[in-house]
Amino acid sequence: MSLSPDIMKKLASLKELVRSCESALVAFSGGVDSALVLAVAREVLGGRVLALTAVSDLHAAEERGLAEEIAGMLGVLHEVAPIDLLANECVRANPPDRCYYCKKEIFSALMERARAERLACVLDGTNADDEKDYRPGKKALTELGVKSPLRESGLAKPEVRELARMYGLPSHDRPAAPCLATRVPYGTELTADLMERIGRAEALLHERGFRTCRVRAHGEVARIEIPREEFPAFLSGSIPAEVALEFKKLGFTWTTLDVLGFRSGSMDEALR
Repeated sequence: MSLSPDIMKKLASLKELVRSCESALVAFSGGVDSALVLAVAREVLGGRVLALTAVSDLHAAEERGLAEEIAGMLGVLHEVAPIDLLANECVRANPPDRCYYCKKEIFSALMERARAERLACVLDGTNADDEKDYRPGKKALTELGVKSPLRESGLAKPEVRELARMYGLPSHDRPAAPCLATRVPYGTELTADLMERIGRAEALLHERGFRTCRVRAHGEVARIEIPREEFPAFLSGSIPAEVALEFKKLGFTWTTLDVLGFRSGSMDEALR
């Protein structure tokens, strides 16, 4: 495929940034951003790369399988690190800066693993577009010395997807999948049961073909966000009744469809 000179220039910068590490542990979720970082690290660093996937109650169960698939496809050593994020009181309380405490827990563990393997850098998948969003977790990455080569090379999300397609990564067109805590209003306590119910609710929507979706949990109310152009498909036939029944089994008495449609980070609207 043909890419613009600007993207190729940014790709060259990305490779140089990763190459300068000499060896690296990649924080690998299986999503398109970290997958591109891992593919480039494998290309320029060879076998001096370890992919590590953090798993917790805040991560959807279906994420792990894709991470294992991509790491195997790239021929990269892959490990899974269980982390009990809900044991951290600051995470469990779910304040507006919860992401800071989450990232601090996760990447402290990854830094320790990198030191044990004598890997020089820990890399994550933050891209240039992430600078525009409310992301308190960036502070934790800076404090720990985690490197974000996509952001440093100026690669925005659409450019990351183009390069991921060029590398043949199966996650190149996959919707973003932030942690399940982003589905809960700030100040609402996070529990393993709540995270599991949200994950299962979204999996039910995925099974019905709604790949880009969020199930926001407001007590007994499940607020579904899907792209507005998909409203007719969702509202047709028996889908609403079936989804409402399945969600009721998961403990949501009422199911609603947000009239504004899907929008990333909608829980942050309460902060503005």
